[in-house]
Amino acid sequence: MRVAMIGTGYVGLVSGACFADFGHDVICVDKDKGKIAALERGEMPIYEPGLAELVANNTKAGRLKFTTDLKPAVADADAVFIAVGTPSRRGDGHADLTFVYDAAREIAAALTGFTVVITKSTVPVGTGDEVERIIRETRPEADCAVVSNPEFLREGAAIRDFKHPDRIVVGTAEARAREVMTELYRPLYLNRAPLLFTDRRTAELIKYAANAFLATKITFINEIADLAEKVGADVQEVARGIGLDNRIGAKFLHAGPGYGGSCFPKDTLALLKTGQDNGAPLRIVEAVVAVNDARKRAMARKVSAALNGEVRGRTIALLGLTFKPNTDDMRDAPSLPLITALQDMGAKVRAYDPEGMEQAKAMVPNVTFCNDAYDCAQGAAALVIVTEWEQFRALDFDRLRDVMEKPVLVDLRNVYRPDEVARHGFVYESVGRARK
Repeated sequence: MRVAMIGTGYVGLVSGACFADFGHDVICVDKDKGKIAALERGEMPIYEPGLAELVANNTKAGRLKFTTDLKPAVADADAVFIAVGTPSRRGDGHADLTFVYDAAREIAAALTGFTVVITKSTVPVGTGDEVERIIRETRPEADCAVVSNPEFLREGAAIRDFKHPDRIVVGTAEARAREVMTELYRPLYLNRAPLLFTDRRTAELIKYAANAFLATKITFINEIADLAEKVGADVQEVARGIGLDNRIGAKFLHAGPGYGGSCFPKDTLALLKTGQDNGAPLRIVEAVVAVNDARKRAMARKVSAALNGEVRGRTIALLGLTFKPNTDDMRDAPSLPLITALQDMGAKVRAYDPEGMEQAKAMVPNVTFCNDAYDCAQGAAALVIVTEWEQFRALDFDRLRDVMEKPVLVDLRNVYRPDEVARHGFVYESVGRARK
């Protein structure tokens, strides 16, 4: 099939490359000329494992192309995906749908023949209705169907998630659109991925409900971790004990410094606003957002406690800046409020991240960025693991102890066992476990 993907951000680029790998002819469209030129040279605007190779292979095969010219790409397409950004709107937390609606107008003007217009961006309930209204108003004679097809891609594992999905949600009541969507995802038939057809508004709500529920699981186990520290329990064993219950499941029960990234923070806020606007306040989600926001800055107090409150003038080394490993995404990363809080306490901050430092440099001032974990630890009174990159899972503690001012490790991701670290003479502070 012929596919036009409007937007070459995280969702658009990964989805476009995967559809091309299925054998469809895909054109990715973006207004940013520099970005398109870079993609044509094989340079990726984001870090995602395996993406550069996937793009290169399908570009070479002629199935994946990039352009700034929307009109011919849409005119030739059987399916047009809207995969543009929907950031939180400044001031009220609503999803900013400016880019979605602008894309809808441009798509409407370029439509020829029957075309399925698919919203891939994460959008509040009712957005598909407005997209359809815009298209009908712009081109009353257009023969098209507007469909919701939310993405469920995890940064760092997006290609696998696209090709081996738990489910594919499609919101449409149009029979012709259903046929097109079935054909688009037909290559996944052998993977037995369930294709769930719903009405459009239900599909839109499924996306937000899924993210809010996962954010709730993370926040729940973080609060249990705080209690575990007080009563002398081990939150990791608690998580394992409840996760073995198949009604609960083990995923998203890893205690840490709070959730961040491109989805959970903005999507929980947007869902709250939708609930308020429709007279259905979501009290649990409200608590999740408030607890998570407070937790990120509270992690600085954990670092301070490990140093007996003696932070001012000391050097604190942070390992990991991105909100999770295998991405360069710094959006709402727990490291950002942690750095600010430590600096407010008078600390000097050094940091190392395998992929996120270029983005971080524009977001946090007065931080010394380092070449590796050991360079980062030079002269530090405490070493803090903020992101659980694989590079930080087998650190040489003897080497670290030799270069640090004090042997103190604050492990916000519970990468290590307390007894293992204590053997090397370190003071060890973790999350939801007794201090060693």
